[in-house]
Amino acid sequence: MHPSRLTLTVLSLSFALHPHLATAQDTDNPDDPLALPAMEVRASADASAEGLPPAYAGGQVAKGGRVGLLGNQDNMQTPFQITSYTQMLIQDQQAASVADIVENDPAVRSARGFGNFQQVYMVRGLPIYSDDMSYNGLYGLLPRQYLGAELIERVEVLRGANAFLNGAAPGGSGLGGAINIVPKRAPNQPLNQISAGVRSGDQTYMAGDFARRLADDRIGIRLNVARRDGGTAIDGESTELSLFTLGLDYRGERLRLSADLGHQDHQLDDIQPSIRIAPGVDIPSVPRPDKSIAQPWTFSNARDTFGTLRTEYDFNDQLTGWLAAGMRSGDESSALTTPTVQDLAGNTTGTRFSGVREDRVKTGEAGLRSRFDTGSIGHNVTLSGSVYRMDSRNAYQFSDSFAGNIYQPIDVPSPPTALVGGSFDHPLVTDETRTSSLALADVLSFMDERLLITLGARYQKIRSYSYDYNNGARNGAYSESAITPVAGVLYQLTPQVSVYANHIEGLVKGDVAPANAGGNPVINVGEILAPYKTRQNEVGMKYDGGRLGASLGLYQSRKQIAGVEDGIYGVIGHQRNRGLELSLFGQATPGLAVLGGVSLLDSDVEGNDAIGAPRLQANVGFDWMVPALSGLSLDARAIHTGSQYADAENQQKLPSWTRFDAGLRYNMLLDGDQQLTLRARVENLADKEYWATAGGYPGDGSLMIGAPRTFILSTTLDF
Repeated sequence: MHPSRLTLTVLSLSFALHPHLATAQDTDNPDDPLALPAMEVRASADASAEGLPPAYAGGQVAKGGRVGLLGNQDNMQTPFQITSYTQMLIQDQQAASVADIVENDPAVRSARGFGNFQQVYMVRGLPIYSDDMSYNGLYGLLPRQYLGAELIERVEVLRGANAFLNGAAPGGSGLGGAINIVPKRAPNQPLNQISAGVRSGDQTYMAGDFARRLADDRIGIRLNVARRDGGTAIDGESTELSLFTLGLDYRGERLRLSADLGHQDHQLDDIQPSIRIAPGVDIPSVPRPDKSIAQPWTFSNARDTFGTLRTEYDFNDQLTGWLAAGMRSGDESSALTTPTVQDLAGNTTGTRFSGVREDRVKTGEAGLRSRFDTGSIGHNVTLSGSVYRMDSRNAYQFSDSFAGNIYQPIDVPSPPTALVGGSFDHPLVTDETRTSSLALADVLSFMDERLLITLGARYQKIRSYSYDYNNGARNGAYSESAITPVAGVLYQLTPQVSVYANHIEGLVKGDVAPANAGGNPVINVGEILAPYKTRQNEVGMKYDGGRLGASLGLYQSRKQIAGVEDGIYGVIGHQRNRGLELSLFGQATPGLAVLGGVSLLDSDVEGNDAIGAPRLQANVGFDWMVPALSGLSLDARAIHTGSQYADAENQQKLPSWTRFDAGLRYNMLLDGDQQLTLRARVENLADKEYWATAGGYPGDGSLMIGAPRTFILSTTLDF
């Protein structure tokens, strides 16, 4: 759709909502003299007495977030790096998914999983699979490949190894960081909000967000629904998303409860595929990003239903206990291809991969937290245990090879099946994952809490079993335990400046040897490798000036890597990551919010750079409330990603790229108490053609084409 038609569509929809318009500013910062009255969130997603950490000046990030079993902590009082992106940022940037939100983080870039459309988040050069995100602290409950932004209150990004804090991620990622999704809860004031919009490609969008508090505000109910349907800025693509979530909470004098129920149906057709480059071939020029080169028979459908229940009880003023549990049922089906470029003319070979997957996940945790003093030393002791169980049923089909070209794509009929694993009608259990852990921590405080020392250890057991696709016979098993310690220290030099240091480890289950790698068959298919460990040391400094905050961190980590040698999949070396991160956030001046930073990464894999690990990443974003026109705000963002390699030998190098985004929003009051917000945004303003990322799965250097210029318009009415 042409941008002028988009504008007319949304404006006509907006003005139809109400004929009487007035103006107002939009901010979540209660200290700002131009702010509308803000709604206080009393009920927390995790049922904790403290509730959500408040938003920082500017409203785009929070002052703290969940630090695993330690609970919510203020940024200035934790020896770890965490950034919590708020719902205000999500709405103002019209984010559709988690990938859109974490693009604001200089240490994070989005990629794709191995041979599918799964969102993967590269943190400090290491992947977090979307099914390894936690939901209110529990793993495995969220939709496995993609998560719509409408159910999210906050996205909390913890940088660095975190096995002690969160336990081992069951999907086999998370060694470089962790992402926690905070669900929405009912605020104090009644909430009635509807949104509608359109995107390039005639994609339409509708959403509703409704909340009430009952029984003297002790009971909260929040309902979110969303629907996206249509094309994208890439000609030929189409997406469809239906989402429903219900959040409940209860707050008594000592007892607090929270619960969530959600369903997401996500369907993709003709989506731009990932592209592999054959060994010895230089990185080719980018094909037209505004035209899909996918075959017409490609698709990916995923349906997930999930729920959680969490309770917290204060036995007395010093002792609190909690209990949480969750379940997910996920069903996927797909037919896709990842073409392999054979020469600089863009000629490719590819195969059709079709698959079905059924996941059933159960998980839970329990814990106790006690606060007491021994002389002049304060203690905050936490004891926590967790369990996780996942049964996955799978079946697949591979086709014969077919030819193509990324510059002159030709539609071909779906090629005949050449290899079958399992039955699509009745897939067998092919993967079982069981994890359990017990953790103990003590945060000791000295000198009126200016000096905080965190000590602890987690005992983790991982069991993983693989089974034959056709007869269900077990062909691989692993069961082993490990202890992952933590030691952290934070000292507040002044109320505005803290320095910190930590030693922490990461732990994930070993990979399962795939059927093929790089287009070649693997001899030990189905074998499960031993767990991988990451050992990390980090030092840094944090600053909080009230309106402007910053952090600086230096870290080094080392992990095992897997790959194929002589047809055998196994551990083939180590990856050492050494980096520096600088983050800046808050309000530079009243009405001008800033968010950004720089990430420098030096990765080493047996003398080479790691796949998909740029040496430089940088973000800078501004959000300006125009003083000359009350109600109008302008925002701009630049995202830079340095050059990176797509192969382990460092012969295939992607060039660096810089993307610019810009937007505006306008707020109006209807009849004095109803707020209407109009938003317009252009992503990839200069229509830059670029390879966005390489990798996303260990040992795989698949490339993802950057999205073309995209127009987004929406309107939101609060009534």
